[in-house]
Amino acid sequence: MNLALWIAAGLLSAVALAGGVTKSFVPKERLAAAPGGGWTGAASAGSVKALGVLEVLASAGLVLPGALDIAPVLVPVTAVCWVLLMVGAMITHGRRDEPGFAVLNLFYLALAAFIAWGRFGPESFTG
Repeated sequence: MNLALWIAAGLLSAVALAGGVTKSFVPKERLAAAPGGGWTGAASAGSVKALGVLEVLASAGLVLPGALDIAPVLVPVTAVCWVLLMVGAMITHGRRDEPGFAVLNLFYLALAAFIAWGRFGPESFTG
């Protein structure tokens, strides 16, 4: 179970890092033209960049606290925050009639929920 949680956290961390770096450094106009990025057209550039920075922080929060044994409770806390982020992403893509992206967000939500459940419960770092 511990290995599965580490794999899930690593995968989700990579997804968060890729999305965060993209939102932080790619111009909003290019993001808006990309598949699934149309929502950025209605958002301010600052909002998109702030979301990108939060995703980069989430990437670190899903792995580093557990790996370094520094405040490891931040791993499941970050996973819960990712669940909330994915709920918002699913709503956004659902409103834009992009069901494929909403399903992808549901997959990421499920991974994050698994990490939160596992790290708060049976495979807690403090247990």
